[in-house]
Parts: sequence; C-alpha cells; structure tokens
Amino acid sequence: MKTILITGGAGFIGSHVVRLFVNNYPDYKIVNLDKLTYAGNLENLKDIEDKPNYEFVKGDIVDGKFIQDLFSKYNFDGVIHLAAESHVDRSISNPMEFIYTNIVGTVNLLNAVNFIWKKDYKGKKFYHISTDEVYGSLGKEGIFTEDTPYNPHSPYSASKASSDHLVRAYHDTFGLPIVISNCSNNYGSFQFPEKLIPLFINNIKNNKPLPVYGEGINIRDWLFVEDHAKAIDLIFHKGETGETYNIGGNNEWKNIDLIRKLCEIMDDKLGREKGTSAKLITFVKDRAGHDLRYAIDSSKLQNELGWKPSLDFEEGLEKTVDWYLENEEWLNNVTFGDYQKYYNEQYVKR
Repeated sequence: MKTILITGGAGFIGSHVVRLFVNNYPDYKIVNLDKLTYAGNLENLKDIEDKPNYEFVKGDIVDGKFIQDLFSKYNFDGVIHLAAESHVDRSISNPMEFIYTNIVGTVNLLNAVNFIWKKDYKGKKFYHISTDEVYGSLGKEGIFTEDTPYNPHSPYSASKASSDHLVRAYHDTFGLPIVISNCSNNYGSFQFPEKLIPLFINNIKNNKPLPVYGEGINIRDWLFVEDHAKAIDLIFHKGETGETYNIGGNNEWKNIDLIRKLCEIMDDKLGREKGTSAKLITFVKDRAGHDLRYAIDSSKLQNELGWKPSLDFEEGLEKTVDWYLENEEWLNNVTFGDYQKYYNEQYVKR
C-alpha cells in the first residue's frame, strides 16, 4: 500500500483532491495534513472522513521538527503539496505569513522527503501545486506557457514563485523526483468566500454590495475545481519527473462580465426580477499591483497526458451557484466571526 501525503487537504482545492484520491485509490493510504486555519474546514470532507484508507493530521508545515517527525512516522511514498496562503489581498495586509507558509513550509517538506527517501527515488514523487500568478500580467494578447518567464507582482505570487524555484532547485541539486503545475483561477464547491465567486453569491443572496475592484476590466481564466483535481491525479501518476504542466479552463472572462452573468443566474435562481442583483454592483478602489490579465495554455497537459476540461464556464458557474444555495449552512458557518472583520477591512472601509 502506498502512503500519500496531501498537504492543505481540508482547503478548497485540497479537499477535492483528497476526496478523489480516497475514493479512486482504495489501495492507497491518504494522509491529509492541514493546519485548519480560516480556509481549512473538515466539514469539506465529512463524506469520506470514515473511509479506512483516510487519515487526518493537524499540523503546520512551518514547524520543521513536526514535519520531520511526521515523515519518520509514515515514510510517505509521495507528496501532493497544496498547503499555501493564497489570497492576494491578505498577502498585501500580512506578507510575512505568506513568506513563512509558502516558502519556509515548502522547504521543510523538501528537506523531509530528501532525508527520508535518501536518494532511493523509485516510485516516489513530490508534486508541488502552484499558480499562474507567478508569471505576472498579460496585455490584451498572449498566453502563459510553461516557458513564460516569472514576473510576480504581489507578495502572494512572489512567495509562490520562490517556492517553485526551490522545488526545481532540489530536483537539480539533489535529484529529487518532482513535478510542478501552475493553474488558473479555480471555482466550485467548498471555496472560502473571500474569493470572487462565492463572495458575490453570498452577497447577492443577502442583498449586500458587490465590491468590484477598479472598473472590473481585469481578465481571468476560470478552471472548475473538479477538473483541476482530475488534472492533479493525472500529473501525479503520469507526469514526467522534473516537468511543469500548466492547467487552465480556457475560459477568459472580464471580472465585470463574470459578475453580471452571476447576477443574472442568481436573479433566476432566487426568483428575482431581472436586473435586481446587478444594482448591488459597487466599484471600489483598485487592488495594489492588480494584474490585468491571466490566460493559460494547457496544450502540453492535454497533448501529453490527455486531460481536458469537462464543462464550459457558464455550465460550471450554474452548478457552483446551485451548490452554495443548497449548502447555506456551510456558507453561514464559515462567514461568522473573524471573516466579517476581515470583510469590513478589505471592502466596506475603502
């Protein structure tokens, strides 16, 4: 039985990956390591928490001794590293938290696998999940490929770029068997409502303002989280050691167009008159260092490993809206307390 560590497995993307691996690979032991910060929630995994091949461990990847002890106990055959601070706004407010988790935490994991595996790399893999934001910003033309030079513009993207470089350095220096993927904006169920889509679903439902940065002209490529989890599965099992794979949904939308489409869907779902929710749109001061456009070229992943997105964005968006409306208790539980304070600091007071 292989023992696989998934870090950040109680978070948004991580919980989908944990669920997929636990259900699809009963002969694997899946260990989910999560610090359970504001965005980590074990309610995301209630449907698989009693499976015999699943185990949860609470811990912090920044704690080097804890990580060394964990690897000594389990002697993992593979690592899928998703644990990260991931919200740009929070990185502007508190850069050091991103430096510790995204850089120091990643190096602690690299040191642990390098020590435990002792160059016996047969059947082993360290898979580092990253973001398209490391590439910086595109103009109206162009697309990110695996060869695009790094040009990060926020503490978040700079910390992820640093971790990417370190993972590659451990491959080049020590021969560590690694793969890296860089993904576009994810959306879907269980996403913490600091991110655009669940934030606006929640605000529309509660007739609260929809805070749009600048003029809403920034463009993002949107990837359905379940499609991302399937890509991670493919890359972990079939990706070439030392390679990087870009994962995108091929769904470029201006923020303001996405928000208006979301308003239309919500008006329909809530039985409101058409145009009601759009009246909640409120333009706020633009984010510092706000990248204009991201677009991902996933052709390498599609051509070499056979992956492709399973649905278009509008279909995925409707499916996502349905989930949040049907899981009101989950949404209410994660938007109490500290979340409200954070929300007020980020948007209401601008």
